[in-house]
Amino acid sequence: MTRQVCTVTLRSVKAGERQRRVAKEDVAVRQAYYDAWAASLSVDFQRAKRHTPMTSSSHYDLQSLRLFIVVAELGSLTKAAERTCMTLSAVSKRMADLERSIDCTLMLRQPRGIELTAAGKGLLAHARQVADRVNRMANEMSDYAAGVRGHVRVWANTSAIIQFLPHDVQAFLSDNPSVKISLEERLSDEIVAAIRSGTADIGIFADNVLAPGIEKVAYRQDKLVLLVPNGHPLASLEEVAFADTLDFEYVGLNEGSSLLARLLDAAFSADRALKLRIQVHSFDGICRMIEHGLGIGVLPEGAVRTEILATGLRAVKLTDAWAHRTLWIGTLSRETLSPEALRLVDFMSGRTDGTDS
Repeated sequence: MTRQVCTVTLRSVKAGERQRRVAKEDVAVRQAYYDAWAASLSVDFQRAKRHTPMTSSSHYDLQSLRLFIVVAELGSLTKAAERTCMTLSAVSKRMADLERSIDCTLMLRQPRGIELTAAGKGLLAHARQVADRVNRMANEMSDYAAGVRGHVRVWANTSAIIQFLPHDVQAFLSDNPSVKISLEERLSDEIVAAIRSGTADIGIFADNVLAPGIEKVAYRQDKLVLLVPNGHPLASLEEVAFADTLDFEYVGLNEGSSLLARLLDAAFSADRALKLRIQVHSFDGICRMIEHGLGIGVLPEGAVRTEILATGLRAVKLTDAWAHRTLWIGTLSRETLSPEALRLVDFMSGRTDGTDS
């Protein structure tokens, strides 16, 4: 009995020692695994520190961006060097420094020039915006230095520019010589977008353009007429309904024009198709095409000048209600306008019928 007890006790002791040894080995293995994992994390972290680009605005200088634009547009380092009166090595080094500072390959050097990478194309778009903004800033500051006290950015459609704005802008500037007006001709949809984005302070657009979130006041009323060559079947008429003209081919403005949209909507309402033979980007282009017998067209009456009619064209009144339009002055908010812009809006909105208020 005593032998059995001793045997069992000895076995228990050995089993305990074995468990402790296994436990120690397990702890050692776990520690080794943890040390290896920690070491790998450290390596990965150091690698990430070396290779993760920490790009900031300080990595971009204006001269390098302008040079990059020239290189991208010409597609050649050599041509860019000639254009900027720099040595080829200087241009190449400037581009290499730019790539190194932002840790991106911007262009692939080919035997016959360069090819922009995806990063290069992205940078080009931003660089052009930056350069444009800086140029605008420089021009504005020059204006202020020359005595200008305010700068108003106006975007307007072709109808407003041809018929009304030359007189109105001249009259406003006569009374406000210290104000500068930058005027751009754009499509009505572009004008609304520019007002929303703050690119334009004031916009003038047609009444068939959706402009949610834009404050509007009436600017002018205008009237659309049909322009046909002398000798055309419709030339003998004093007035005509638009639906009665749809058997003939039209010359119209390009896609995106509010006037073209108005004609397409009117044709759709008449359950007819507008036969667009030619599309151009200007009223003068429409007149020239009609003059050569390539179709008929619809234009604002104020755009049909006496010299145009003298070329052998005739303006016929349209009887449709939509042929009488309202041009709107649009702003994001009167409260956000500068005093000069607000003064211009009030000046123009006081004239809605073509005469002084």
